[in-house]
Amino acid sequence: MLAAAKKMFGYDCAMCHGAKGDGKGEMTESMQLVMKDWHDPPVLSAMSDGQIYDLIVKGKDKMAGEGDRMQPVKVWGMVLYVRTFAKK
Repeated sequence: MLAAAKKMFGYDCAMCHGAKGDGKGEMTESMQLVMKDWHDPPVLSAMSDGQIYDLIVKGKDKMAGEGDRMQPVKVWGMVLYVRTFAKK
């Protein structure tokens, strides 16, 4: 599950969130984004799994949500993968 989420993150999320979840993706400057570094434990600990799930599904600001394009089990896999960044 985590391997699939990592692959999906690389295709869909890393351009803004950074491949390492550090908020330094290649699109942040051109889109004028201020991204959070997920390696900073308080950043992710301030959010519940449900909040991260909703964020992925619904999106926020310039981030488009996945909506019905991603099956719930894959969204939960992405939640688990995002959580791994704070553990490094």
